[in-house]
Amino acid sequence: MDVRLSEVLAALSHALDITEGQPRGHAERTCLIAMRVARQLDLDDATRGALFHAALLKDAGCSSNAAKVAHLYGTDDADAKRDRKVTDHLKPAESLKHLYRSTAPGRGPIAKAKHLKLLVEHGSSGSRGLTELRCERGAMVARHIGLSTVAEAAIRELDEHWDGKGYPYSLEGEQISLCGRILCLAQTAEVYWQDGGGAARAVAVAKERRGTWFDPALVDAIVAFEDDRAFWATLDEPRVGALEPADRLLLADDDGLDRIAHAFAGIVDAKTPYTARHSEGVAEIAAALGAALGFDALQQRRLTRAGLLHDIGKLGVSNRILDKPGKLDEAEWAAVRRHPLWTLEILERIPAFADLADVAANHHEKLDGSGYARGLTAADMTTEARILVVADIAEALTADRPYRGPLPITKVLDIMSGDVPHALDADVFAHLPPILEARAATAPSGNADVSLAA
Repeated sequence: MDVRLSEVLAALSHALDITEGQPRGHAERTCLIAMRVARQLDLDDATRGALFHAALLKDAGCSSNAAKVAHLYGTDDADAKRDRKVTDHLKPAESLKHLYRSTAPGRGPIAKAKHLKLLVEHGSSGSRGLTELRCERGAMVARHIGLSTVAEAAIRELDEHWDGKGYPYSLEGEQISLCGRILCLAQTAEVYWQDGGGAARAVAVAKERRGTWFDPALVDAIVAFEDDRAFWATLDEPRVGALEPADRLLLADDDGLDRIAHAFAGIVDAKTPYTARHSEGVAEIAAALGAALGFDALQQRRLTRAGLLHDIGKLGVSNRILDKPGKLDEAEWAAVRRHPLWTLEILERIPAFADLADVAANHHEKLDGSGYARGLTAADMTTEARILVVADIAEALTADRPYRGPLPITKVLDIMSGDVPHALDADVFAHLPPILEARAATAPSGNADVSLAA
């Protein structure tokens, strides 16, 4: 059955919101503002359709620079990004305040000085590079999902400014696509609206940056509906579905849903250099285990999607935790343990993926109740969930990690066998060795020897 693409993207945008350090619904509210501007300008349906989908997927590249941001600032990447969103970084005084607030907060002067030095050395060219990585990655995701070239351009040009002083390409005026200009204004207005200032503050910032950040004509448009209380009230509980242009409705069939799952797996895995293909790998192992256990094609497809999306909740975990080379402290471990619950919350909001939400969210549970986040036991875990648990552990142990290199297959099997059958399913585990051997045999030559080493 075909589903509305907007329905899927609106729900998944909440995962992107938390990666950007924004409250859930940020992208949906940005979409509402953008579409209200489009209505004010009486834009055609084709342009409004592209703008609608681009707004929901505008932050698809946000995970690609998270590790670098956390490293430079010495703090949670989401916190640094959130503070930067309310900073006019082209004004030296504001930029300095942002750096002071966001660099190594709560740590001593030596740590703060170290990270300030890193940021100074990184400079504007480094910041431009990080923005380019984010924007190009987001445009690539839009292209992969099948959005129009207009939507793709809007995502790429999200951070360009009317005066040519934006990033990453210093486009100026009408060199920036109309949808890109609208998105830049809409997301900024949303940030100041939800920061406590409401419509008055959102419009005030637009007027302050008229002719610098924003196209004057677009600022005039948002000023025109400043007093539209009914509109601004819709941001409290954003619902974007009704605004999708009827003759531009995009549907996703099973192949389209697979593309979306693969795209978001890439977004998740891009958050840290140590999980470059983790979600894809888990999906491949899970599907292979399912096939070995007699699952039909439809069941294998469900397992693949669950594997691709199982870690989507990890987008809400700081890179200072994900990339930490040493042992996690209690608070850090608690943050990690929450991510399966976020996976569950996000996937449950999507009817097309709701039936695999539990399977995906249970990837750290164990048969004896020793897993997390809900402490389930064997009676609560389906065969699909048991497969995903084994696939997740096997992929993680055979992958490179910040604290060790990839482990040989013999070592992986030895480690995992210690949890069979009390924690890991014995029938599932029995089918794992030939699957890992087959993966190692088809891996790039540089990795095969490591995987198979005794």
